[in-house]
Amino acid sequence: MTNGQIDSLPTEESGISVRDVWASYGERNVLSGIHLNVKRGSLVALAGPNGVGKSTLLRLVSGVIKPTRGSITVSGLDISNLSPRERAQLVSVVPQDPELPQGAPAIDVVLTGRNPHLGLLSWEGHTDVQIAVEAMRLTYTEDLIERPVDELSGGERQRVAIAIALAQQTPVILLDEPTANLDLAYQPAIMELMRDLVSSGKTILAAVHDLTLASQFCDEVALMCGGESLTIGPPEVALTEENIRTVYGAEVRIMKHPETGKPVIVNSWR
Repeated sequence: MTNGQIDSLPTEESGISVRDVWASYGERNVLSGIHLNVKRGSLVALAGPNGVGKSTLLRLVSGVIKPTRGSITVSGLDISNLSPRERAQLVSVVPQDPELPQGAPAIDVVLTGRNPHLGLLSWEGHTDVQIAVEAMRLTYTEDLIERPVDELSGGERQRVAIAIALAQQTPVILLDEPTANLDLAYQPAIMELMRDLVSSGKTILAAVHDLTLASQFCDEVALMCGGESLTIGPPEVALTEENIRTVYGAEVRIMKHPETGKPVIVNSWR
């Protein structure tokens, strides 16, 4: 590493590797021996009921918290050995309920994504502003550039948070319920943006509640149950009626999308 910059480039297959990871909060065990591999240039959904540990796993991969046991590498680097700045150059995170600076114009908030790339006494330059504006264009927030973030709706704030992650220009992006606050028009639009990003080589791991949305856009789905990874595979392999019944305790019907042929999950109201 040179001047705080990560100079180890990802190998062709390296993305995220979680090996036998355990995590707990106090005496409460949350994750028990999780194994997960996310290939570089792929979009993987973490799915499972509330409280199963999806957000905890994302925090572990980001390096914000450390496992009680096991190891996590991102782009071939042990995340626990990196400084906060080095982690911020490697991984960007979009939380479920982003806390954004109140009163600041949206463009200034998005520009905070450039901080890991600036020197200690440096200010954003023209290139940084261009990167931030492009991130806002990609997230359909370009018309919000001058708006104070506290005046934005929940969905607009969510898209601004995603723009921050894009402005950060990291090879790996972690998303915690990225479409939860978005309306029907923006949900597929943002997921299609994620597909474009992985096509360009980025690696994305996202906690997703909407199984049908995950099915249509993600390369693989990892179903978590009881703090463990139960099944991971392409949507048509992971998202079966039996697997969903085991993980969620819910009866569903699996249908094929008329255009993509991928699974559509329909609740059975019996």
